[in-house]
Amino acid sequence: MAFLRSVTTTTKTAIAASALPAALAFSSLSSSSQSSHPNPKPQNLPFLFSSSSSSSVFSPTRFCLVKNNLAQPLSAVSMDAPTSNGKITSQEDSALPELLTEFMVDMKCEGCVNAVKNKLQTVDGVKNVEVDLGNQVVRVLGCSPVKTMTEALQQTGRNARLIGQGVPDDFLVSAAVAEFKGPEIFGVVRFAQVSMELARIEANFSGLSPGTHGWSINEFGDLTRGAASTGKVFNPTNEEQPLGDLGTLDVDAKGETFFSGSKKQLRVADLIGRALVVYATADKSDKGLIAAVIARSAGVGENYKKICACDGTTIWESTNSDYVASKV
Repeated sequence: MAFLRSVTTTTKTAIAASALPAALAFSSLSSSSQSSHPNPKPQNLPFLFSSSSSSSVFSPTRFCLVKNNLAQPLSAVSMDAPTSNGKITSQEDSALPELLTEFMVDMKCEGCVNAVKNKLQTVDGVKNVEVDLGNQVVRVLGCSPVKTMTEALQQTGRNARLIGQGVPDDFLVSAAVAEFKGPEIFGVVRFAQVSMELARIEANFSGLSPGTHGWSINEFGDLTRGAASTGKVFNPTNEEQPLGDLGTLDVDAKGETFFSGSKKQLRVADLIGRALVVYATADKSDKGLIAAVIARSAGVGENYKKICACDGTTIWESTNSDYVASKV
């Protein structure tokens, strides 16, 4: 498979997925160059592995139940009848795969560490929490949605930013994101690889018209004519129901919707450079309401910088205008 890892003692080389719309090349990273990086990775976090068991505590195939822990009730999410090729499981099915999620959190002392740990441990679906105070990194193992964990961190009165998500060291491309930055509709859709045959999807939107909207992954990331130039729904195996068909979203009276679920046979590496499209209609008969390109996102252990290289702004000096998707 295109995104399988090939490891040597000195280099890691990523090979772009053959199904990508355009070839992607990733630079090789040597151990010497990593050691000189100005932002060192956090210390090893022992909860990922169990000495009393031959298998890792973090198992990509394990699932746990998730309860609604959001401040506002979730909008209903409905899915079209799936085929054997790529069944999608919504939050209504109450099952989400475990993932490791990393946040950078503004912490100053052990009191901050305890406050963050205690709060996250009360969140449904959170299994383990480890904190690296020196690098201000919090790692959460569990099946709770990013939105729920982010709200919990914000309730401690501390700034927090999502910096990585996925399965440690298992995939070259473990996470991807599509961002919708307005001016009327805002949203973010995150994909994370859980196992070779399963991906987790989380989506937030605001500014949509109330009612039912279709959404899908389309072939091309060409936005020259908006959603109309993104091609057909992604269907690599020519199934009757395309793999990229994500069903429908039910938007509430405020124009908001939230989705968290998983989809079989979906490989994140195959999505880079394609488009995420939301339609005005439930049956996707229109050309598409909005579209955004799906881009590679940081996996676990890949994003520890605290300063923006372009202007020197630290992550805590940034405002919500620098993170437009945070409006949802």
